[in-house]
Amino acid sequence: MTLALVGKRTGDPVPGERLGAIDVGSNSIRLLVAEYDPAAGLTVIDEVKDQPRLAQGLAATGRLDQAAMERAIDALRRMREVCQRRGVKRIAAVATSAVREAANGKEFVRLVREQLDIPLKVIDGDLEAQLSFRSVAHHFRLDAGRSVIADIGGGSLELISAVKGMVETKVSLPFGAVRLTEMFHADKRDPRKAVTELRAMARKQFRKELSHRKWQTETVIGSGGSFTNLGRMAVARRGLPASDSVHGVSVSVSEVEQLLEWLETMTPERRRQVAGLSPHRADIILAGLAVTVELLERVEAREVIVSAFGLREGLLLAMIGEETVDPKQQDPLRLAREFVERCQGDRRHVEQVRRLALMLFDQVGERMGCGPDERRILEYAGLLHDVGQIVSYRQHHKHSQQLILNADRLNFSARDRVLVALVSRYHRKKGPSKKHDLFAQLPAEDQAVVRRVSGLLRLADGLDRGHTAVVDTVRTRLTADKLFVTVAPRLAGADCSLEVWGAERKADVLAKVLEREVVVKTG
Repeated sequence: MTLALVGKRTGDPVPGERLGAIDVGSNSIRLLVAEYDPAAGLTVIDEVKDQPRLAQGLAATGRLDQAAMERAIDALRRMREVCQRRGVKRIAAVATSAVREAANGKEFVRLVREQLDIPLKVIDGDLEAQLSFRSVAHHFRLDAGRSVIADIGGGSLELISAVKGMVETKVSLPFGAVRLTEMFHADKRDPRKAVTELRAMARKQFRKELSHRKWQTETVIGSGGSFTNLGRMAVARRGLPASDSVHGVSVSVSEVEQLLEWLETMTPERRRQVAGLSPHRADIILAGLAVTVELLERVEAREVIVSAFGLREGLLLAMIGEETVDPKQQDPLRLAREFVERCQGDRRHVEQVRRLALMLFDQVGERMGCGPDERRILEYAGLLHDVGQIVSYRQHHKHSQQLILNADRLNFSARDRVLVALVSRYHRKKGPSKKHDLFAQLPAEDQAVVRRVSGLLRLADGLDRGHTAVVDTVRTRLTADKLFVTVAPRLAGADCSLEVWGAERKADVLAKVLEREVVVKTG
């Protein structure tokens, strides 16, 4: 059996090929086996779940317990045997917060690879959220307004805020059901008191991490065991027939509150008898529901929609690829233009800004101290600076930054992505400032890049203030104390006064970089 790390490909997926995805979580380990068909997509062949509680004791010791590691390796050995019987040709296996945070996490990964030849890879919270989002986006329509996707694991809570199906921002918080249960001893103390304290802590953290503007939504989609068990209990309490699948079930905030109040009156032994609740989750369900309630209240959602699909499905989708061409081999400019289309951008305007910005760069960039790579950054930002308007116009420069930072389809290096995002942010309103965390974290040389490139972009954007592409060419002349910018219209006699005014208003950053006054006029 050929094993491959997630993200590594051995060519296009072969029709009929069987793939395995393993999610080594803090509470559960899950395997999903699926068969790929170009027409039908993925068909589930088998799935296996075990709950070795890998994170048990981690909050107190900072290490994976030896017995928990042995239980996890035994579970993975059984899953490997299932893969062999099912004819799986490729496996992707990832570990999340428990292994990621444990001091001996690398030792566990080594044991899995040496004993089982499973290529376990530890992923960060960012990739964990992306994989969960990929699965949810595959099964739900996210093209109307803002959606929040929540994945509660044993060790962490992964959150994504998306606008019309495009990720705007991601947050990872240490709010896993196992971790919080151990922190507040909710299985040993008076459950009501433990839940009250847990909710107060979660409420305070949500207020700090989730700004109201970026997270307010009517649509929350939840994946993970806490949400599927919530869905099953809600269905059972409604008197509806029991079903293994609760995909798409909606549970209101009031139902979650009522279930939480009801369950916290019980002992773990009594909770194991509750219809719809897995006995293995009876001791940690209070933490999961408490986090859910506080999240729904923070984002002002009336309900949560349960997704029966999660990280494993995201892994499988990553293995088969959702495009026929590897994005890494695609032209970044073409991908940027496609992204503008997805964001319903004004193509004529951004192409005009891009053209004028490059014209300015070619005339004064070298005199400003720009390097060759800054032309590339300017070109990308010229195309992408307005994508945030899909969220709202008022703060679209900030939304553009977030969308660019989180757009998987944009084939940028890590450095280019940050620089393009910041230059796009600074195309309007205030220029670069060390009060902004992302900019302040840059090394001094990259801060200088952002100042230079955003100065040129702001001027070019002002030169198409009316979004009419009326300006044909710009000519510049640099003197000891001034930069003269002379614009010529496409059509003789066309009025460029709006564009001259717009450029003058946005010349501040460039003037500061050049230490010269910028004078814009028609010629």
